[in-house]
Amino acid sequence: MQTSRTIPLSPASAGAFGFRMFPIAHALILAMVTIGITRSTAFATPDSGDDSLPNIVVFLVDDMGIMDTSVPFLTDDQGRPQRYPLNDFYRTPNMERLAAQGIRFNNFSAMSVCSPTRVSIMTGQNAARHRTTNWINPDRDNAGPQGAPEWNWRGLQPGDITLAGLLQSAGYRTMHVGKAHFGPRDSLGADPANLGFDINVAGASFGAPGSYYGQDNYGLGTKRASHAVPHLEKYHGTDTHLTEACTIEANAIVRDAVRDGKPFFLHLSHYAVHSPFQSDPRFAAHYKDSGKPPAAQAFATLIEGMDKSLGDVLDTLQQLGVADNTVIFFLGDNGTDAPLGHQHEVACAAPLRGKKGAHYEGGMRTPLIVAWATPSPDHPAQQRLPIATGAIQSQMADVCDLFPTILSLAGIETPPDHVVDGQRLDTLLTGQPDSQRKDTFLMHYPHGPHRSEYFTVYREGPWKVVYHYVPSKVSNHRHYELFHLGDDPFEQRDLSLTHPEQLDRMMQGLIAALENHQAVYPVAEDGTTALRPK
Repeated sequence: MQTSRTIPLSPASAGAFGFRMFPIAHALILAMVTIGITRSTAFATPDSGDDSLPNIVVFLVDDMGIMDTSVPFLTDDQGRPQRYPLNDFYRTPNMERLAAQGIRFNNFSAMSVCSPTRVSIMTGQNAARHRTTNWINPDRDNAGPQGAPEWNWRGLQPGDITLAGLLQSAGYRTMHVGKAHFGPRDSLGADPANLGFDINVAGASFGAPGSYYGQDNYGLGTKRASHAVPHLEKYHGTDTHLTEACTIEANAIVRDAVRDGKPFFLHLSHYAVHSPFQSDPRFAAHYKDSGKPPAAQAFATLIEGMDKSLGDVLDTLQQLGVADNTVIFFLGDNGTDAPLGHQHEVACAAPLRGKKGAHYEGGMRTPLIVAWATPSPDHPAQQRLPIATGAIQSQMADVCDLFPTILSLAGIETPPDHVVDGQRLDTLLTGQPDSQRKDTFLMHYPHGPHRSEYFTVYREGPWKVVYHYVPSKVSNHRHYELFHLGDDPFEQRDLSLTHPEQLDRMMQGLIAALENHQAVYPVAEDGTTALRPK
């Protein structure tokens, strides 16, 4: 296990990507940290020994979409959970357990690929603003042939304002376990210990593990050695699956934090269920007669192994006596990558259309469950953040919302020069609608090649517009697609030709949102001329 403190905040890394610190803000924050006022005075100090600082777990699953579970997230016209065939294929009893203890969101969106979402969780900013708009290739700038030249391939760097760093400064023990993918291999940002985490186990520059198998040393010594998962040498040569190893390590450092009387932030970020789709033998028998292809069966075993991890974490919190003071945010980092069909059809996330990397809802809709590990309405922390139990929330939310919600719960002020695009989830967590929220979502991907290339998605309520900067067969050789998700939730009817006034209104919103976020754009074939939506 690697344990280290984050590099001190430095104004030297101030830059143009929105989440860098400006020198004045840096000096102010350091002064606040020094005199201990980064937290609201309404909360006790970390050494007070009471429950004023709730523990926080972000349980992040790689490439898990909203349909990759036995928990029904989608609802019928009456708002009741509606099961679909994929809900009966997957086995996730511990997700069912967590959903019964809290609230699940059926209209929750992430970015369409992983690194942008991960940076958004850490900064509270939309990818269009922080400009890490593509997954980060560890070894080369992967903007793409016509990709935005000024995108932020470097990702997060020491000195950036992060959720982990702010919690650390307020007295939390901050712990990362699993996939990081915050920065390229030669950057300090590749190690979460440089980004505000006290402890980093298994986090590195890459997004896919070399192997899920302890017998393969998690990739070390194989053809995928450049993606060998670090810090898990004690499991090398054993039959310990990678998901299990990460879970054991996570539970161990949680025990240490509780023993030491420290409030903790656990960012348990599983490599599962990202490819390679290597079957978890513990669960293979459950799917052998499913009629699904071998890769899809293997994917399902990775889902079930992740679910076992969730149950083990919940059990550990209860055994340690801290479950009623621990809130869990369970989510995926983009839409599904299930190997079940064409990436632009209703298949992998059926009945939703598309999958990871695509501009359809299957590429961006992920599960979100928020719950106290043990509901106890009279507990002081739970009174500050009441969470409905067994409820479904249908109002829009997205990954940027975790940052302000968690900071508010911990009584931490956002640094004044740090722009936050997310909105607090407090009202939605009670199961009620929030009339003060902006029901919009921006997903900007100025890159290629991928399943969908060079596109921006903008949602406003039930309306969704997609702008394709480089029209292709995927977009019927047109710039625009327009859908009404209220009437057509599975995106079968493009209304861009029949509703020109609505298309114009939505495009105005898309353009304004990109400009507000100071987005960067793909370029023409000359490599320099920016392609802007029109």
